[in-house]
Amino acid sequence: MSFEHVFKRIIEFMNAAPSGNFRLMVGTDSQVHKRHTVFITGIVIQNEGKGVWACIKKVVVPRKMTQLHERISLELSLTEEIVALFTEERKNELIDIVLPHIYKGATFSMEGHIDIGAGKRNKTSEFVKEMVTRMESMGVEPKIKPNAFVASSYANRYTK
Repeated sequence: MSFEHVFKRIIEFMNAAPSGNFRLMVGTDSQVHKRHTVFITGIVIQNEGKGVWACIKKVVVPRKMTQLHERISLELSLTEEIVALFTEERKNELIDIVLPHIYKGATFSMEGHIDIGAGKRNKTSEFVKEMVTRMESMGVEPKIKPNAFVASSYANRYTK
């Protein structure tokens, strides 16, 4: 599916209930296999309490990526790649869907889900500040574990 097709599906989903509370979420997870590493980026539009539409993009690196920082950094780069496709013009197109319904409580937000955690026992905790800053610099609200479910749960399901 092309990004244009994905964007049209998101618009259709939002137009079906324009007074909803929409969260557009993008996140990537990876899994190291014997001879390659699989990266899955999930793109999810949620109308809170009323359903979701989602799709994935798969990238396979033909080697075992054993360095955690390299893998986490590539996960975020793949997320950033998709987030960048949501240009200001495209984001405004999505906001314009909910704008007439703001007085009814309609909302729209965009989140970047990063498959890292801040807990002391989490091996990725040392990368939190770096990765969160990268997401914020794109104008997207960063979410880390346990709130990064698009990366840590949805995308993870397809990396196996």
